[in-house]
Formats: sequence, C-alpha cells, structure tokens
Amino acid sequence: MNGETTVGVVTGASGALGSAIARALVAQGLRVVLAYRTGADAARRLQAELGADATELVCADLANPDAPSRIVSAAAARWGLPTVLVNNAGVMTDVVVAEMDDQTWDRLIDVNLSASFRMCREAIPGMVGAGTGRIVNISSQAAFRGSIGRAHYAAAKAGLLGLTYSLARELGPRGVTVNAVVPGRIESDMISNGPDGRKVTQWLESTPLGRLGTPAEVASAVGFLTSPEASYITGATLQVGGGLVMG
Repeated sequence: MNGETTVGVVTGASGALGSAIARALVAQGLRVVLAYRTGADAARRLQAELGADATELVCADLANPDAPSRIVSAAAARWGLPTVLVNNAGVMTDVVVAEMDDQTWDRLIDVNLSASFRMCREAIPGMVGAGTGRIVNISSQAAFRGSIGRAHYAAAKAGLLGLTYSLARELGPRGVTVNAVVPGRIESDMISNGPDGRKVTQWLESTPLGRLGTPAEVASAVGFLTSPEASYITGATLQVGGGLVMG
C-alpha cells in the first residue's frame, strides 16, 4: 500500500481459511499477526511455513473484549500498527431457535460479530493516523439464504455486512476501505467434520459450478481487496461461492 512495511492481522489464522489468507498476505510482502484461539499446533506449523520474520503468533479468545487490544499491541510492538485487518475468526454450532439458550446465542454473536466490531475499533485509529487501511470482513452465504439450525450464525454474518457498509461510509473519507468477502461452500474443517455425504451432494447440486471452493480461492479475493489494485473499492460484497448467491 506504500513504500513502508505493511502490517496485517488475520483472526482465526489456524484454520484452513485463515491459513490461506495469511499465505496470501505474506506473499504480498506483509508482516502478519496470526491470531488464533484453538489449533496451536496448526498455527505453529503455519508460522514455520511462512517464516518467523514475517509472522507473529497471538493466542487469544476473541469473545474476550480485551483480546483485540492484545492482538493490535503485539503487531505494534513487533512492526508497527496494522493497516490491514481481516476478520475471519468464526464458530458454528447447530441448534434450532426453539431449543437455543441465551449462552449459545451470545457466544456465537460475540465471536462472529462483536469481536469483529472490537477488532475494527482497535485498529481504526492506526489506519486513520496512517491515512490508509484495508479491512476485510469474512461473511457467509448464510447471511443471504438463512441456515436451518444456524439462525445465530446467519444473524451474525448478516450483521457483519451491516458493519462493513457502515464502516465503509465512515472511513472512506479517511483513506480506509472496508469490504466483505462471502464464501460459499468451501473445503474446510467445518465442512469435513459436519454434514454427511448426502448433504454435501445436495450442496453441490445447488451450486451452479457444481463443486466446493477452496480456501485459496477465498484468500485470492481477500488478497485482491487488500492490494493497491483495489484502492477504489469500498463497501463491496465479493461473492466467492460458485454462484450459490448471485448479485
């Protein structure tokens, strides 16, 4: 984004999608904080792959309101305040609304929506001070289609879109772009550990391109939105779902 070292943060960095996004940002020359809650071994392997000079590991539970400050402070202490933020961390549970308790609702909203708000709030002053910044929020096709047994997840991901559009309006005059990437059915631990084969077959039948996407394909979209080539794009929703959601 400029001649100086660009510092980024990726949350949920130990998962398949977060790892792919981190790879894309490091390939662009960024120094990246890899924030994760679980999957410590995977996070360490990712750091070994990308290099300790280019990455910093931070273990943090984003349901904790203090976590964003710890993550941004780690970036600042190592390289400087981040001007790229990718809010990718997420959790998913299956329970219908009639059987969902407040704790289940609150936990998922905290991690999938409130944590992104707090991460943005923590990172924005540094971006505004630098006169440049890129925020990319990872939403979901569930925000557009709904999801049986996952109303809390769909609500959080829809709320993330509202946050994206509002921040794009607030921060555009300050040189900061804010966009959303919306993955469809992507090869990931959530997929492999979740639906049965019949459900996956149904998913493929409802996806015009007829296959699951890959984490690298989502990461490419994120990498584009954080690149200089996307400097005139803000408030956009980029669908990476094989045609599952159009428009």
